[in-house]
Amino acid sequence: MRKKNQKFIGVFDSGFGGLNILREIVKELPQYNYMYYGDSARAPYGSRSKELIYQFTKEAVEFMFSKNCELVILACNTASSDALRKIQQEYLIQNHLNKRVLGVLIPSAEEAVVKTKNKKVGVIATEGTVASEAFVREIHKLNSDIKIFQKGCPLLVPIVEYGESNTKISQMALEKYLQPLIQKKIDTLILGCTHYGVFEKQIKKIVGKKVAIISGEKIIPKKVKQYLEKHSNLEKKLVREGIIHFYSSDLTERFAQMGSDFFGRKIEVEKK
Repeated sequence: MRKKNQKFIGVFDSGFGGLNILREIVKELPQYNYMYYGDSARAPYGSRSKELIYQFTKEAVEFMFSKNCELVILACNTASSDALRKIQQEYLIQNHLNKRVLGVLIPSAEEAVVKTKNKKVGVIATEGTVASEAFVREIHKLNSDIKIFQKGCPLLVPIVEYGESNTKISQMALEKYLQPLIQKKIDTLILGCTHYGVFEKQIKKIVGKKVAIISGEKIIPKKVKQYLEKHSNLEKKLVREGIIHFYSSDLTERFAQMGSDFFGRKIEVEKK
């Protein structure tokens, strides 16, 4: 039974891709309590309207706040691009002034600006993230001279969700999506969806060693640590028990199995 005073860091994604992010955050900051919620019943988010993405994200944040999360990280890039600003600027101000919601998109954009040498950055992401032009906006805030080439990849999330991430199907899809970016001579590639980290080895073989790959799970943990160091009032609320709870909107055997693969150890999932 959950104690009333337990305070959590929440990680939300549309499916189980965000477990990559959570896994690395836990490695960096193992002392805190964590909660993961995957909205697998409504995944993928990439082809949804902005209105629906905001509604789904708001519902997820409300659920995680009701479970004593003080900080929620939107591991979903689609939610980060289409819903985060409205969540921060309207929803939190009106309903939860003392709680915080962060996204994963800006840290990846910042890292790409540092990494690129020829000022040609590629982005592979969901159709929703690409349409939002959030990566273009955030990168250009930092350096307007950088050229950004985006490619929507509608097949990649379903490929991951159905366990086909290391097959001929995934190889063909990746080659199709990456070739236009290679032709633009990019030297940096942002994996603009948490699910895409599982393709990193395949992607490296396709784009070559000279292209720097930006993947959220390598960046976000240190950003979370820095954020907590800067916001000591929030950090002091967090309980240090090393507890992790996992939730899904569609409790299936596949979610538990694939989620365990993504997280790196067996997980027990509760239904929202």
